[in-house]
This record gives sequence, structure tokens and C-alpha cells, in this order.
Amino acid sequence: MSIKKAIRVLAGPAVVLVCLGGLWAFRAQLIPPPTTPQPHDGSSDSASTELEVLELNPQARKNLNLVSKAVKPTDYWRVVTIPGMVQDRPGVSDRGVTSPAVGVVSQIHVYPGDTVQPGEPLVTLQLFSEYLQATQTALFKAAQEILLVQAELDRVTGLASVGGVSGSRVIELRNEIKRQQTQVQASRQELLTRGLRHEQIEQIESGNFVSTIEIVAPQPRSLDRVTTEGNDRAVVEASFIVADQPDRWIAYEVQQLRVELGQTVQAGQVIADLSNHQSLYVVGHAFKREAVFLEAAAQQGRVIEIEFADDTPGNWPDLEQTFSIRHLSNTIDPDSRTFDFFVPLSNQSRSYRKNEETFLVWRFRPGQRARIHVPVEQLDNVFVMPADAVVNEGSESYVFRQNGDLFNRFSVHVLHQDRRHVVIANDGSMTPGAYFAQNAAASLNRVLKAQTASGEQPGLHVHADGTVHAAH
Repeated sequence: MSIKKAIRVLAGPAVVLVCLGGLWAFRAQLIPPPTTPQPHDGSSDSASTELEVLELNPQARKNLNLVSKAVKPTDYWRVVTIPGMVQDRPGVSDRGVTSPAVGVVSQIHVYPGDTVQPGEPLVTLQLFSEYLQATQTALFKAAQEILLVQAELDRVTGLASVGGVSGSRVIELRNEIKRQQTQVQASRQELLTRGLRHEQIEQIESGNFVSTIEIVAPQPRSLDRVTTEGNDRAVVEASFIVADQPDRWIAYEVQQLRVELGQTVQAGQVIADLSNHQSLYVVGHAFKREAVFLEAAAQQGRVIEIEFADDTPGNWPDLEQTFSIRHLSNTIDPDSRTFDFFVPLSNQSRSYRKNEETFLVWRFRPGQRARIHVPVEQLDNVFVMPADAVVNEGSESYVFRQNGDLFNRFSVHVLHQDRRHVVIANDGSMTPGAYFAQNAAASLNRVLKAQTASGEQPGLHVHADGTVHAAH
């Protein structure tokens, strides 16, 4: 056998061996490994996509008190929340009534909690002031001296006209009358400042001296209406009208009575503390780092919102007042390291009668706590939803869009979130005008997870426009 013939005989088997070796070398790429069937747990992509939709019947929605509303873009002011407290306005809300003279308390006419009008008696004092008695004596003597001199002047005036009396005598009598009139005027003014009334002073001039004096409620301030000029001046109402008796002006409530029957009081001693809570302050306590925000809000007159603790708005008329910062304190409390800012508050009141007496109830009371929401930054063209309308899972935030009995969960971008509101970016994830759940987002999310764990799918199908509907 020739060499060429032998090569042709062996070439065929060699090619076969080479092909088999190549197939063996690339067997992993050419033949995929066998797969083991996996049990269905609802965790595949398709199942996950389908289970972004949950179904709630009307009874379930009622159990959750679920509320859905259409949403639309709006502008929103981001706020900082600062604690505050309702306080009296110094020099406006409270007034102390003092004793005009030394005396003994012989009668008390009012007690804490009573309401009094200007001019109503508070206590009666038995006068024990030598100075006041001397003033009354001087007034009586001067009044009587005027009568005597006037009679003498009338007698000599006719004689002076015929030369019976010199003209200088007439001049002396007239000057004496002027001196006594000056004494009378000074004594009358002194007694008025001591709390005596005009009719009492007239009695003193006729010889009936006053031994007791009534200390009465002072007259209200001339500023009788709340007005605001700009942002830095407030005129405060000092009196109000009882709703069921519009003809009666009630100005003060007896806050504290500082005397007792039989007690000796000195001139200038405080007898009672009267209050009128018509005009108050809401005082905020802020840290120094918040001063920039508060200064800008005060300068620009931004409207702020106040939440009052333990307030029941349904029992009172709506507040028509808009709140703004009046001024900021320039001192820092060394203990709390906070400074105060002040917001004027016009209070509301109502009255009731018992045993022919009128009593007052104020809506806001000094010491009542509040939360002050100060706007610091404006966010434009955003969606604003209640805090309960959004549920957070790690880095994701979700809302639920309602479509009949179905609720579709959407992931959204949260720009700002506080205790009351969530601000969502208008980036196309939410459709303006669509209805979204306004509360119970956490409960809806738990229901969705329960459906995912069970593997049960709501009967639904997806239309070409992306809306989801129950199967029909």
C-alpha cells in the first residue's frame, strides 16, 4: 500500500476525532444545564408588577375611613414649627387697682371670677387718713370763706360808689375771693385724685364730710377697638359687650383680691387685680439658628399658622384673624438658650348668667400651649397631601391611586415632609385630577403585602391607556 493511500484512509477518522474534541471542549456553552422547577411564591417580576394593585370593597374602605380626593399642583410654603404659649399682653391685659388713701376695708363688693363694669365698686374703705381729713376741712373752710367775703363785697360795693368806702377795700375783698377760689379748686382736685366723686365733694363743701370711700373699677382705655397699622403697631380693645346684653359694657374680670375685711391698707397699696383677656400674645420660643427665618417672616409680614393645644374649634366661631409676627426679642434666655417672638391674638369670649350675675368664658387662656408654623421657603408647582396619604419603605415613598374598588400603588419623590403634610414633586408620577387616597396609606400597604404573601390576585386587566379595571 502506497503512502498516499494510507493518508486518505486515516484522514476521515482524524477529522471525526477533532470534531468530537471541539464539541467536548465547548459542551457547557452548547448544552445549558438542567433547571429545577421552582415553587410559585408570587415573587416573580410579573407577579410583583401585578400585585402593585390591591382591591378593597366598600365595607373595607368604610372600616379604614378611607377618603379619596382629586389632586392638582399648587404652591406650598415650607414651614418650621416652633413651640409657643399664650400669654397676657403687658400693660394691656391686666390692671391693678390701688388704694387712694389710708383706710380700713369695711366692705367687699366683688370676688375673684366676678365681672365688673367701669365705675362699679370693688371695696369700701373707712377713711383713716389725717391728710384726707385735713383736705376736706380746708375745702369746707375755703367754701365758707368765699360766702362770707362775697357778702361783705356786696355790702361795700354800694358804699364805695357813693364814697362811703374806699375803692381799695373793694379790691382787697375781690382778691381774697380769688385766693379762696384757688384753695377750693386745689382741694377739689386733691379729693378727686383720692377717688372721691363730684357729688361727694359737693357734700363736703356744704359741711357733710366723707368718712368712707368706694374704690371702683377704672374706666377703660380710650383705645376701644383692635386695629393694625402695618406690622408693628396694634391698638387693643379694652372692653367687650356681653352677647345677651348688648347695652351693658363689661370691661374687667376680677383676677385676684388682695385685701380682707378689717385690713388696714396704705395709700398706693394694691387692692385687686383686674384682667381682660381680649388681647393676648402667642409667644414663641425659638433657637438662634431660626432667627433668620423669623426675621424675614416679620419683615415681609408673612401670614403664619397657629395650632392651639386643647382647642375645640367646633364650639367657637371661626377665627377671622390672620396672624403675623409683631416683634422679636433681642435677649436670649440663659437656661433654655431660646429667644421669644410675639404674635398678637384677639381672643373670643362668651358669657352666661347665674344668680343674676354675669360670668365670662374665654376661648384662649394664658398658659395654653401652641404650635407656631412659620413659612420659610416657597415650593412651586407641587402636590400637597396629608401625611397619612404617604407610606415610606426604606428609600421609597408610595401613594395609592383609586380606580373604583382598585388602588394602584405609585412610587413618588418627596420634596418635604412634616407632621401634617407631604410635598410631592410634580415629575409625572402623579396625574393631575386623578383621585388618590388621602389617608390610611400604611393600612393600604399592609393589605397589599397580605395579598402578595397569599398569592391571590385581584381580578383586573390593564387598558392601553394604562388604567386598571376589574375584569369583565
